[in-house]
Amino acid sequence: MGRLDGKVAVITGATSGIGLRTAEVFVAEGAKIVIAGRRIPEGEALAKQLGASCVFRQTDVTVEAQMQALIALAVEKFGRIDCLFNNAGGPAQTGGIEGLEVERFDAAMATLVRSVMLGMKHAAPYMKKLGSGSIINNGSIAGRLAGFSSSVAYGAAKAAVIHLTKCVAMELGESNVRVNSISPGAIATGIFGKALGLSTEDAEKTPAVMRNVYKTAQPIPRAGIPDDIAHAAVFLASDESSFINGHDLVIDGAITGGRNWSQQQQGYVALRKAFDGGA
Repeated sequence: MGRLDGKVAVITGATSGIGLRTAEVFVAEGAKIVIAGRRIPEGEALAKQLGASCVFRQTDVTVEAQMQALIALAVEKFGRIDCLFNNAGGPAQTGGIEGLEVERFDAAMATLVRSVMLGMKHAAPYMKKLGSGSIINNGSIAGRLAGFSSSVAYGAAKAAVIHLTKCVAMELGESNVRVNSISPGAIATGIFGKALGLSTEDAEKTPAVMRNVYKTAQPIPRAGIPDDIAHAAVFLASDESSFINGHDLVIDGAITGGRNWSQQQQGYVALRKAFDGGA
């Protein structure tokens, strides 16, 4: 404990899933935090649970004035900002290119990409003045490889986040401000249910199903959980990662590493049987 003692962080998308768990872990590690989300009851409940070290502000992360005010609140309340976790996001329209609706495409880009840009834009001046800081952007393995999302728009948006992270890292690194991204794999949260059209309430009930569905998708024999991302965010926010900049940290149990060993071996067995049958 205490890896984030004295640090102040802003966490967006903190009313559920990865953001909520990250908020809990950051406070446990000694940070003071400002959390953001659209749902007031959930945000206020989390802030009450975490006590004086946490302040909630309802925020639409796609609106510049609201993001600017969110970042400023951290400085007003706690005197500085050391870390920004651009975690807020959501599903994009599913399906292929022919069925994409322009309005829904633009909305996804605003939620997934514009919000990240706005957070970095308004955190940068404070961090540069401080002479240090860590910005963490939530990417996705869907932004690194095609075929890991039910939405082509989502994959494209996350690819933009990962590259935007690298571009800004090259700029802000010169001011000792680090910018990195985390690309989760199959993490059991409600986002999968939301992507398939479930209500927010029903989607939040699906992580247990996701843990079962994805327990054999990667070599590590379980699905990812929010803790996996939260603890990685602690590392990137802490001084332990002071020489890591412009990096996309993949946390996926090696689902993107290649073909699972057991599947490969089963394929060889099937191939031998085919050869024997053709002899």
